[in-house]
Amino acid sequence: MLSGLQRILVVLAALLVGACVAYGGLGLQPGVATVDDVQRTLGVPSLRWSNPDGSQQFAYPRGPAGTQTYMAFFNPDGRLSRLENVLQMSHFARIRPGQDDQEAILRLLGPPVPAWTEYFKARDELVWEWAFCDDGNKLARFDVLFDGTSGLVRNTFQRPDRRGPQGVVPFCGQ
Repeated sequence: MLSGLQRILVVLAALLVGACVAYGGLGLQPGVATVDDVQRTLGVPSLRWSNPDGSQQFAYPRGPAGTQTYMAFFNPDGRLSRLENVLQMSHFARIRPGQDDQEAILRLLGPPVPAWTEYFKARDELVWEWAFCDDGNKLARFDVLFDGTSGLVRNTFQRPDRRGPQGVVPFCGQ
């Protein structure tokens, strides 16, 4: 028999699990879910793009300094084609220094953490930064550096995020 406190904890755990399911869009089926279904589940996107063929892309960063940004891709008929977390090494590897600009990076990774965006006048360089879970499931940061003159990606790099106790890199818990 569960005590009153144990019952409350079980109910809270169930609510948290349910909230996590909607948080990343679990349950939204490609080919079935519509734009309205996705917005009911994930909310209003922070960015959205419409393509000439009628397809669309919505960005859902989870933060303010969250480790996931979900991109929802829609077919021209308004049905979800795929939903994916884009803050991963496989997406970072798609960046083309010297070719991609800020718009291309926004479409690939979504918006950076605003508080971590910085312009370095001496180098004429803008830096955007995202928190993510690396392949070892540890908190990390990914930076994209833009040339201030051309606006093109100059460089990218990944580093551990040492915001844990005594500067230890925390696990992401995913």
